[in-house]
Order: sequence, then structure tokens, then C-alpha cells
Amino acid sequence: MNQTLLHEKYPIYILELGKDETSCRSVDDIIAYYGQKIDAHPVATCIGVFDHFAHTATLPEGCIDEAIRAAKNVVFCFGKEIMNPKVLAIRPKSIGVAELANSFIISFLEAPNPAANEAMETWTLALKDK
Repeated sequence: MNQTLLHEKYPIYILELGKDETSCRSVDDIIAYYGQKIDAHPVATCIGVFDHFAHTATLPEGCIDEAIRAAKNVVFCFGKEIMNPKVLAIRPKSIGVAELANSFIISFLEAPNPAANEAMETWTLALKDK
């Protein structure tokens, strides 16, 4: 898993997962996996799944890289406190999953909560078959 800055300001984690490195066969398989992890977590709650590919494909000026075959986000929240109204700007969380010909690209924005970040990283790395 790599950490980088997207557009020189967004701290993100990215994992390129070869299709031969996981038992998951599709974006939907990976999204379902995350749903199970979120449901099992004592604090996290699933909000929904956003089909980013389908949405963008319907827009008259929508543009999708031809290498991308599918792209979805699972949207969820780890928030167990609201200490001030500004914290809402960084919630909820989302993990994006894109399918390419031979791999999946999984990405998420770094969470300010270390425990949430650790959970997302652990879940993502566990997608690799041992």
C-alpha cells in the first residue's frame, strides 16, 4: 500500500491489487467484502454504495479513462463523537474501488482518526490472498 498526495494536497492511500492476488473477482465482490468489515466493526456504519462509473457514464460531458471497467465507492462513517461542527467536513469516509483489465485500484483519503485509518488499511491489505 502506498501513501501519496493527490493533486498535491489530498493525502491518500492506494493499493494496486492484481486480479491474481485476490479471490475477489469484481468490484462488487470487493465492495461486499468492505460491507462485511463495516458491519462487523463496533463503531462504523455503512451509508451506501455509489456507482461512480454509472453516474459519470450518464453525464453528457462525463469522461472515464478507457482503462477503467468499473468504479464504485463504499461510503461509511466511523464517527462516534461530534466535538464541533467543523468535523462534519471530513466525514463520512469512502473507499473507492476501480477495476482495470488485470487489477483493482483501491484508494481512500487518509482519516484524521488513527484508529479509523488503521482499520481501512488493515481491511484493504487483507484483500491480498496469502
